[in-house]
Amino acid sequence: MKRMLVGLLLGLGLAVSGCKETSLEQVYTSVAQGTEVQVPALTGGKIIAFMVEEGQELARGDVIAVVDTIDLVYQKERLLAAREELAAQHQLMRTRLDQALSRQSYLEEKYRRIEALFRQNTTSRQQLDDLANQLDQARLSSQSARQQFQSIAAKQKQIDAQLKTIAKKIKDARIIAPSTGMVSQKYFEAGEAAPPLSPVVELIDLSRMKIKIYISEAMLPHMRPGEAVEVRVDGLETTLPSMIAWISPKAEFTPKSILTPETRTTLVYAVTVQVDNPERILKHGMPVEVLLEKQ
Repeated sequence: MKRMLVGLLLGLGLAVSGCKETSLEQVYTSVAQGTEVQVPALTGGKIIAFMVEEGQELARGDVIAVVDTIDLVYQKERLLAAREELAAQHQLMRTRLDQALSRQSYLEEKYRRIEALFRQNTTSRQQLDDLANQLDQARLSSQSARQQFQSIAAKQKQIDAQLKTIAKKIKDARIIAPSTGMVSQKYFEAGEAAPPLSPVVELIDLSRMKIKIYISEAMLPHMRPGEAVEVRVDGLETTLPSMIAWISPKAEFTPKSILTPETRTTLVYAVTVQVDNPERILKHGMPVEVLLEKQ
């Protein structure tokens, strides 16, 4: 009887020892989130065509909608006409500047000759002074022509910049999907006017989901970025493989909307879990459970 009691106690001790070595599973409840993108109308105006519907999958570069650009086309035509007029003025001022510089150069050379003759007492002071006045006038004319020439060149640059702006607005009138995703919401319909920079649709990329959980300081040493974890979804028999993508370096109080095994007054660390979702099993906002193991 004594031997049986000793054997029973030894067996119980081994069982307790084995329990200490097993890992402790922690379950965290959260929601899966895709990447949301609000696609804006960079060029405001009347939407003349809407190519997508809610629930439609889009690839990057797909056309979502087209905004009317008739006013922009008219602005472009006016700017092109103004640029042609400036080009003619630019050529005219180029000719005037060349003539003024040529006359200035001629008078400078003539002044040097007359000045040499004056020093030899073969010409009068009056003739030298008259030529000096002519030279001053020629220099002023050259300076004025150069300033007008530069002013026209500056106006040409302004018009070129405006034309580039108009060209960008016309290009942006075709609203393009910036990334892959599903159209989760449309904010306008064809025929409505969209203000500049206002979102026209919301895209959600479900191909890679993120789940944010909050772990205690006790769990922190057991978690590493890149470590594999499991995600469980109601109605699915198997868990979904995932990994820890990010661990916050700062402690914070547990948000009231998040459920964790710890008390709500405990300082915790935010952790982002990343799940590849090629078959779109997870949906945006779907409740999930993240299984972590503490050795």
